Amino acid sequence: MHKAITRAMVGIESFIDMIGKATAWVALFMISLVAFNVILRYSLSLGSVWAQELEWHLLAALILLGMSHSLQRGDNVRVDLFYANYTRRTKFAVDVVSVLLITLVALLFVYLSFAYVAQSYDINELSPDPGGIPYRWVVKSLIPVGYGLLVLQSLGQLMRIVHTHEAPEEFEHV
Repeated sequence: MHKAITRAMVGIESFIDMIGKATAWVALFMISLVAFNVILRYSLSLGSVWAQELEWHLLAALILLGMSHSLQRGDNVRVDLFYANYTRRTKFAVDVVSVLLITLVALLFVYLSFAYVAQSYDINELSPDPGGIPYRWVVKSLIPVGYGLLVLQSLGQLMRIVHTHEAPEEFEHV
């Protein structure tokens, strides 16, 4: 049982890490697109609604796909002022409650976003601007995907917390 949980934990972490690496490419593409749009706008007075909307869509993808990787890496905002002085047992309790709250909020976002995405798909929502990006439901579908990845990472993190808590204290940072 312990090996299966460890395998699942490592599998989740590997998958989220792969998503994070792909998201880094999205960031690079978005930055390149923004630079290209700025150069065209200010040097040639050319602009495109489609290209500007693509920037926003890529930003949404960057945030929604990157938040699970950020959580995995510990890049999320925390207040360590008090946490650093907690006992090992209190840190464990705080970590478990935090992960469970994140999971609950993420599950709520997944649940609530399904109707939002379905409505956008059903009406074949388009950009309200002429020359904008069609199929608005595609970018909206990143909401349940992103929060689903956050749920997955939270489960992996919960396994990691329990695994670390069960390990002897001297092996905690290995």
